[in-house]
Amino acid sequence: MKYHQINSALFVKNRRKFTAEMKPNSVAVFNSNDIYPISADSTLPFAQHRDIFYLSGVDQEESVLLLFPDAPYEHQKEILFLKETNDHIAVWEGEKLSKERAFQVSGIRTVYWLQDFHKILNEMMTYADTMYINTNEHYRATVETETREARFVKWWKERYPAHNVAKSNPILQRIRSIKESEEIDLIQHACDITEKGFRRLLSFVKPNVTEYEIEAELAHEFIRNRSKGFAYTPIIASGNNANVLHYIENNQQCKAGDLILLDVAAEYANYSSDMTRTIPVSGRFSDRQKAVYNAVLKVKNEATTMLTPGTLWKQYHIEVGKIMTSELLGLGLLDKADVQNENPEWPAYKKYFMHGTSHHMGLDTHDYGLLHEPMKANMVFTVEPGIYIPNEKFGIRLEDNVVVQEKGAPFNLMRNIPVEVDEIETLMNE
Repeated sequence: MKYHQINSALFVKNRRKFTAEMKPNSVAVFNSNDIYPISADSTLPFAQHRDIFYLSGVDQEESVLLLFPDAPYEHQKEILFLKETNDHIAVWEGEKLSKERAFQVSGIRTVYWLQDFHKILNEMMTYADTMYINTNEHYRATVETETREARFVKWWKERYPAHNVAKSNPILQRIRSIKESEEIDLIQHACDITEKGFRRLLSFVKPNVTEYEIEAELAHEFIRNRSKGFAYTPIIASGNNANVLHYIENNQQCKAGDLILLDVAAEYANYSSDMTRTIPVSGRFSDRQKAVYNAVLKVKNEATTMLTPGTLWKQYHIEVGKIMTSELLGLGLLDKADVQNENPEWPAYKKYFMHGTSHHMGLDTHDYGLLHEPMKANMVFTVEPGIYIPNEKFGIRLEDNVVVQEKGAPFNLMRNIPVEVDEIETLMNE
C-alpha cells in the first residue's frame, strides 16, 4: 500500500457499529476480493472488497473476517484469517501481513492462517443460530462475475442448511453511509490530492494537447502523492465528447476554442474523491460558454444548500430540477411552452440535464446509502449538475463533494479547488 497506515481505532469503531445491529447468537463473515485474471499469467491490480476493509483495515487478498459477538469465549468474538506468509512469498510477491502486523492494522487479536478457516468456522456454527451473508445490494450494481464472496455464500448454504440466514448489506448500507471523522479526513485527503492534479492541469492545457496527455499528467500527480491513482475511470472529454456522459476513450486532440469536461479524481487509502470541472482549451471562455458555465455553477451552489439532515433524496432532485429549469429558460434553451407541456415523468429540463445531481460517496465512488431514507449528518454527497448542448458542441458539468452538517450549510471538501470562471482563466494564463 502507498498510503499511511490508518489508526486501527477506526476499524474497532466500525465493527462495534456493525455487531450492535446483529441478531443474538449470530455469525457474520466477510471475504476479500479475488485477484482477477486477464489472460495467460496476467492479472488486474488487486483492489480490496470495501466491506472487509471498512471493518478491519486489511488490504490484501485471501483474507476473511469473522464476527461473532455472542461467542462463548472472548477470543472467538473477532477473528481474522490470512494467507500464511513465508520467505518465498516475501521474495516473489512482497511482504504480507504477519499476525502481529494484522493486529496493529485491525485491532483484532485473534488471527489464524486461512488454512484453519473451515475448521474454526465449523466450531462457530455449532454455537450460532444465524449466519450473516454479505451480498451486493447496491442500487447501481450489475455483477456478472462470481466473486469470492458469492462462492463462499453458495458453499456455506450447502454446508449449513439448518441455520438461519440474515443479510449484512442492510446494516452496512446504513453505517457506511454515515462517516466517522477519520473517514472524512481520508476523503478530504483524497480531495486535496485531486486539487493538486487539477492545478497542475491549469498550467499544462493548451490547444492541440491530447486528452490522454491530460490523463497522464493527472496520474503522475496522484501517484506522487501516495494515491494508487484514479478513484474511477477518468473522463477527459473535449468539445462534443462532453455530451457523452461516460466518455472514457480520452484519445482526441483538444482544439482551440473548445471546452474540456474533466470528471477525474484521486483515491487515497481506498477512499474516493469525485470531482468534475470544465475548462477552456485556450484559457478563456467565450461569452456563451461563460453564460452556460455560470448557470451550472448557480445550480450547484443552490443545490448544495439543500443537503441538510431530514432531506429526502427524491424530493431534493425535484427541487434541483426547478432551479435548472429556470436557468435553462434564461439561457434560451427552453421556452415557457416546453415547460407547460412537459411530461412529469421526464421534465423538460432533462433534455439538457439528464442525470442525477447527487450520490453518496466514500469508500466507493457511488457509496452505500439508502436513498429512500432521510439524509443525516456526516453523510458525504457529490453535487454535480450539468448542461449538455450537442448542437453547440459542448457540455459543462461541475462537481464538488460535501459533508452534511448537523446544523448549517454543508461543508465543501473541495472548497479549495478552483471553480469560478475568473480564477480558472487567471490560473490558465499565468
